[in-house]
Amino acid sequence: MYAAVRGIPRGRVATYGEVARLVGVPRGARAVGWALRALSTEQEKRVPWHRVVGAGGRISLRGGVGPLLQRRRLRAEGVVFRDGQVDLGRHGLRR
Repeated sequence: MYAAVRGIPRGRVATYGEVARLVGVPRGARAVGWALRALSTEQEKRVPWHRVVGAGGRISLRGGVGPLLQRRRLRAEGVVFRDGQVDLGRHGLRR
């Protein structure tokens, strides 16, 4: 699963569901979220977790600075937000 996330190009995003389908678990979106939350600090440097978003381009709600950091990292890669969500038509993996 981490290899699939590493395969998301800079400036693009995939949804949790898309990542799950890529690894052969079509209904495994929630498991993708759990796996990304379980990344160690060292793993976070190698796995671009910030390129995975919720359905419709939503930044997932969770405590701490995660959502703010994710938005910052995506914007730094040129990702555009529309009405608070990633513009999947422009930045989605399958555009």
